Amino acid sequence: MIRKCLLLFHSAFLFGSAVFASVVEESEPFRPEEGKFPPIEKAHAYRGEIIFVDHPNRRGSIRVEGTGKFYRNDPHPFALLPYGIVRYHDGPADLRDIPLGTVMHAHGFLPPDPTTSSVPVLPPNNKDKDAGHYRGTGIFPAENHILLLEDEPSHCRRNGLTWKILEVEVKNDEGTILAKRVPKTGDGEKTEPQTMTFDSATRIWQGRESIRVSDLISQKVWPKSGKKEIKDQSVLLGITWKPAPGDGLSGAFTRFHISDIWLDDQSIEHAAYFQTQKNNHFIRTRWMPAYVTEVKYGKFGQATATLTLFGGMDQALYDDFKKDSGGQINGAENTLKHTASHYGPGHMASNGKIVQVTKQEGKVPLGSSGIQVDFKTDQIIEAIRPGRVVKIRPDSWPKSQIPREEYLFNNSPENRFPTPAIFPKY
Repeated sequence: MIRKCLLLFHSAFLFGSAVFASVVEESEPFRPEEGKFPPIEKAHAYRGEIIFVDHPNRRGSIRVEGTGKFYRNDPHPFALLPYGIVRYHDGPADLRDIPLGTVMHAHGFLPPDPTTSSVPVLPPNNKDKDAGHYRGTGIFPAENHILLLEDEPSHCRRNGLTWKILEVEVKNDEGTILAKRVPKTGDGEKTEPQTMTFDSATRIWQGRESIRVSDLISQKVWPKSGKKEIKDQSVLLGITWKPAPGDGLSGAFTRFHISDIWLDDQSIEHAAYFQTQKNNHFIRTRWMPAYVTEVKYGKFGQATATLTLFGGMDQALYDDFKKDSGGQINGAENTLKHTASHYGPGHMASNGKIVQVTKQEGKVPLGSSGIQVDFKTDQIIEAIRPGRVVKIRPDSWPKSQIPREEYLFNNSPENRFPTPAIFPKY
């Protein structure tokens, strides 16, 4: 009998321990692993105004929208993951392309390795803390390593959303717009209507043309003065924030501003074309970033490295990687800075040939292109190891000299791991 009771107690203890362990495991925040692409479903999503950019180190500060008064929120540091994607005007972008003040949607994670984070490391539950001073919660998320950073039109196009203008109020070529974000087709989550400001500097895009607020007034689409109800007008909006007159009771401190209005699909596709072309030229001079998946070593420095190209870029760039074409591969840091000498990245890179290009079947995680390149070289360099970030250039891309701040020299610790001390502590 005693033996039976002991067995029952032991079984209950094990079951309870398993349940407790399961609860603990589920409640722990997700942290990406180095060399792997995390699922976006596990990211923490937030949005805010870009107010500082350190583009060579792929980091900056964002004023995160929380539950309180937006203007009171302190700048919050963020860093892009090596495979982190930036989208602007529905095209691939670099941080340097984003005008300060642009409201961006962020999907972030905890730092993969807190000891090498280029931005301050925060407690995992930081997004749940009340910041006080009318700022509320959510403005300092610990998930400050970004997988996806996208502006409002990019966010809407990716998720099949559009803005419906309900009402416009105009006085002296400025005023407010009442609008709500809704699914473009079918049913889905609908947001509450928002009042946002516009002024004579707001850019309005129609087809391939840029028009003014005064043009909409002269066309009698908008009133010269007063309010007008708008029916069934779907648009895309570029959203920023700027100081507004009034007090906290009037909502002026939390009201966002409209920088751009795209009136039709052709207008946003026109903007996306130019942004995509701009990024294509940028990548061809800075090389394609990738993870080293595998290295097969031969004799006397020979090796074949399998690389997974990072995602989020124009298909035209990936099409440049062709079997049996020559190229170069060079080491890089998580900031995507090249390792280099006085003579630029190409001087230290391994020369070789692309011997195979394969496309992953099935669903590809965000951050990855799903394209693998086998690169054979007669002189493998130390930086090309599994799990490391590298950059690769096919011979069809130019061998360019990049600015000094975009590559590492002498591999000093400060260069390899930029200190987070540049960010003020509020």
